[in-house]
Amino acid sequence: MVKIIFIDPQEVRHEVEAEEGMTVMEAAVQHMVPGIDADCGGACACATCHVYVAPEWAEKIAGILERSETEEDMLDFAFDVRENSRLSCQIKVEAAMDGLTVRVPEQQG
Repeated sequence: MVKIIFIDPQEVRHEVEAEEGMTVMEAAVQHMVPGIDADCGGACACATCHVYVAPEWAEKIAGILERSETEEDMLDFAFDVRENSRLSCQIKVEAAMDGLTVRVPEQQG
């Protein structure tokens, strides 16, 4: 299992266990992390699973965390998009991500 850490807008830390191959969004939904709505169920058709990848992780796993063109288009619907913004449905959990930290924005798209 891979540990993923979500920090919600109230600065509450949610540590969850995820299986390799699932998405960060699936782990959040499975563990009822507040603020991850996932309205489209992971189809990259909305922006309600938007997260900010912690800067230290963006550098560690840069090759894993590249955005697709479809994800870039969907992020246009998210609020307060930043350089480290990702749709959590597009991040596949890998062993190298153990301890990955992401922040949940104040508002979803």
